[in-house]
Amino acid sequence: MKKKVFTKESHIHGLGLFAKKKIKRGEVIGEIKPKRAKKDGPHVLWISEEEGYKVNGPLRFINHSAEPNACYYDDLTVVAIQDIHPGDEITHNYGESWKSE
Repeated sequence: MKKKVFTKESHIHGLGLFAKKKIKRGEVIGEIKPKRAKKDGPHVLWISEEEGYKVNGPLRFINHSAEPNACYYDDLTVVAIQDIHPGDEITHNYGESWKSE
């Protein structure tokens, strides 16, 4: 994954995750190492109301966008849903209930 992405300051929020090289639509960007979360907090990905995972490593810096270029799959992989060009920030739609701080 380190060959594909890097982190830097984001215009969306704090740090963001950015593409080092072109990432093609359908390409796996990375995979979350499963660590169940017992409660909500920063960098927790909720698959359902009962199932959440603490996101560690660079993937925790994926910021929200209503027009994302990546998504999390139920198998905890992060996949590009459109071509992502070098320097583009990688984003995910957190859902309608998510609110910016």
